Amino acid sequence: MGASSKETQGMQEISFAAAQAHGEVTCDDALAIFDALEPVETDFMLGAWKGEGFDTGHPMDGMLERCHWHGKRFETTEHVHPLVFRKRNGELASVKPLLAMPGLGLLDKWAFLKSAAVGTAFQILIPLLAGNRSAARLRMTTYRGKPSATMVYDNLPINDVFRKVDEDTVLGVMDLKGMKKPFFFVLRREK
Repeated sequence: MGASSKETQGMQEISFAAAQAHGEVTCDDALAIFDALEPVETDFMLGAWKGEGFDTGHPMDGMLERCHWHGKRFETTEHVHPLVFRKRNGELASVKPLLAMPGLGLLDKWAFLKSAAVGTAFQILIPLLAGNRSAARLRMTTYRGKPSATMVYDNLPINDVFRKVDEDTVLGVMDLKGMKKPFFFVLRREK
């Protein structure tokens, strides 16, 4: 007979923790960790979440942090702020994804886009890129065989799918149409 649910969850948390302690895992290892985690319902995601990287060697690894990414805010299932950044004065601002995301396809081609200087320049531009309108919503979708809460961008071909590490932590995977490998990140519930 298989492991109990509690034992299985403990192994998942250790696998997730071991991956974070290691600092970088392969995309295949990250997918295996993601697949082993429990799905979450949309209501589980409501509230403010602090974001951090989950390095897999993806071209986007570290980019959000260099640009002073704070996380995501889920006000309701219909009103989601997918890109919350910290301005130079320390305040948080929701950035319009359509204005911030066009450079994603250039990360592999132009290495300078990954520099700290670009992150500083982005932070200076945050007031020009910010908006108060919701730019995504939460829906249940099936990804890799399990239905789970998914943040669906309003105007971009991007879905962020979430799986539960614990009551206050989720592992997210960005599924962007045309991107060869998924981008992984972690969200921790703000209290």
